[in-house]
Amino acid sequence: MGHWLHRNIVEPGKLPLLLALTAFVLTFLITRVITRLIRAGKGPFGNVSSGGVHIHHVVPGVVLTVVGGFGAVASGRHGFGAAVCAVVFGMGAGLVLDEFALILHLDDVYWSEEGRKSVEVVVLTAALVGLVLAGFSPFGVNDVTQAEAQDRGGVITSVVVNFLFAMLVLLKGKTRMAIFSVIVPLVGLIGLVRLARPGSPWARRFYGRRPRARARATLRAYHRDRRWSGPRRRFQDLIGGKPNPVPAPPLEHR
Repeated sequence: MGHWLHRNIVEPGKLPLLLALTAFVLTFLITRVITRLIRAGKGPFGNVSSGGVHIHHVVPGVVLTVVGGFGAVASGRHGFGAAVCAVVFGMGAGLVLDEFALILHLDDVYWSEEGRKSVEVVVLTAALVGLVLAGFSPFGVNDVTQAEAQDRGGVITSVVVNFLFAMLVLLKGKTRMAIFSVIVPLVGLIGLVRLARPGSPWARRFYGRRPRARARATLRAYHRDRRWSGPRRRFQDLIGGKPNPVPAPPLEHR
């Protein structure tokens, strides 16, 4: 294990990235535990307020992210300072992305259905960084041989082709596959040959006069969402906690 860590993490200069990812995941998990305890009214924790204003943890998260990011740029990729800055940056990123939904909606949606986006973004970020640690590089540059790397035209062509794959998959309404295809181009190729999701720009452009393709895309999306929505929600509830139930609309009295 120690030999693998030194050969694959330390020598390539990926130790700060590993430390940042570890701090990111641990900070997110610890934050979710604390917020769930506060929500349940247990433990010594409580919301932080100043002058009647609730201070969300995205605020110290932004501060830590800025400090860690600028510190990492100043210290380089090696040394104790780089390791410390990586940990600080990872902690800040964990706090910020834990309230990603709040930033997106500009509203306190932490315990609402919209708040599930924070958990999804955190899991997605951790998975992408994990792939980079495993040796993958954006747009398939890691697949380029040393001889091809000396030919700038070959590298540029590889990047452009894989970027187009990711954009086309995004146009097909497959956001997650498009993001992962940036790191693993094979995912983009799979998304490219599959049907687009209904309502996506691709479906509106190319399925408008093809009722059979439109019907197949709708049916496939329905079965996929029905199959995976339940497990995805249970996984999000396990990590982030169940959202508050949506109140029923008031009955009208006549």
